[in-house]
Amino acid sequence: MSLVGPRPLLIRYMPYFTADERLRFQARPGITGLAQVSGRNDLDWDARVAADVRYVQDCSLSLDLRILFLTIVHTVMRRGVQADPSAVMLDFDEERRQRGTYTGRETEGV
Repeated sequence: MSLVGPRPLLIRYMPYFTADERLRFQARPGITGLAQVSGRNDLDWDARVAADVRYVQDCSLSLDLRILFLTIVHTVMRRGVQADPSAVMLDFDEERRQRGTYTGRETEGV
């Protein structure tokens, strides 16, 4: 695990990733990432995964430093935090199943 990178997700979510989205697994998981500084809990799962893929495609030291800086700012400002317990997102698999994204594939190619 590193400081910056896509947040780790449970292995049970693997069948719900498209081939392009699986690119997020090429980077070491991190404590903070582009998805966290791009909206945190305010983002739906598609936007979070897209941010993770964008991070892997554009990975650089300057991007990592920017994400670390924004993490501090967002944490202090409490941006993107859902204080209302009823405002919790659907589980990743439930949201993808409703949208029809489930591929039925197991974890091959990871």
